[in-house]
Amino acid sequence: MIHPSQEYALDPKRAKQVLKELGPETGRKFLETMYTIRAFEEKAEELYGLGKVHGTMHLSIGQEASAVGTSNAVRKGYDYLLNHHRGHGHCIAWGSDIDRMMAEFMGKETGFCRGRGGSMHIADIENNNLGAQGIVAGSLPISVGVGLSIKLRQTDQICLVIFGDGGSNEGAFHESLNMASIWKLPVLFLCENNQYGMSMSVKRSMNIENIADRGASYGIPSRIYDGNDVLAVYDAVKWAADTIRSGKGPVLLEAKTYRWRGHSKSDRQLYRTREELKEWQALDPIPRFAARLVEAGYLKDSDVETIRAGAYQTIENAVAYAEASPEPDVATLMEGIYA
Repeated sequence: MIHPSQEYALDPKRAKQVLKELGPETGRKFLETMYTIRAFEEKAEELYGLGKVHGTMHLSIGQEASAVGTSNAVRKGYDYLLNHHRGHGHCIAWGSDIDRMMAEFMGKETGFCRGRGGSMHIADIENNNLGAQGIVAGSLPISVGVGLSIKLRQTDQICLVIFGDGGSNEGAFHESLNMASIWKLPVLFLCENNQYGMSMSVKRSMNIENIADRGASYGIPSRIYDGNDVLAVYDAVKWAADTIRSGKGPVLLEAKTYRWRGHSKSDRQLYRTREELKEWQALDPIPRFAARLVEAGYLKDSDVETIRAGAYQTIENAVAYAEASPEPDVATLMEGIYA
């Protein structure tokens, strides 16, 4: 059986070309960011177990390549990002301050949203990261508004909107793609297909194999790629961004990937087998890319370990910052409420 991600693997010659174009320094940064995302998510899981995080959370362990390849293929801080509830990795890859992210995650005043947003609503407005949505497909209609704003202001920015396979079955998905297509808006619709919308397999929730095939219904070009290969991600998103900036309107992308953890912390994962999980874990994007960097002569095995250790230390430092930060003042509870 060919895994969905491998079926859309990047051509080996093209992969080498992309890696050469990135160069050793950028390649090292990609790996460092992927390790940082993995470390953040693992620490988030630990903090939740210790009762230091309230509410729920949605982890993206196993999907690190999608966040890193995507963010670096657009113009971070210039373009706009709209995220979904499984979006910690995208915030990190976008360049948001990790200390403030962790503080927000732990509900502290020093967080991006002063502790009010938490896991599902981290936003970094100064960096054009417009935040995440707890509502499935909630960011899609907003991306149309952002795209219209860009078009009216006549800049060459794009709006990158991330959503999951579950979101592609919402009416907001179809309405947003239709309107963006009609108006030729600079919106990059990116579906992270991690095979399950909550507990529902994509094989049971839709009667087509690929979500990206829906782009044809709206006259939108699309591409499917291995979401567990950071080079394949970067190559596809770069193509999409260039296409949009050329004035051709929106693009729909589909990353074939997989989440290692449940939908949320309350998920018992009774809908999938351990064998399936192990098969996908064998496609772990981090060691795959590390091996490529070593093979290319960009890094040594010892360098990889140094990068990994540094990433985990960065997260420990962020936890220390968050724990030392003050709780929000109860007297400010009604600030930001308009009705």
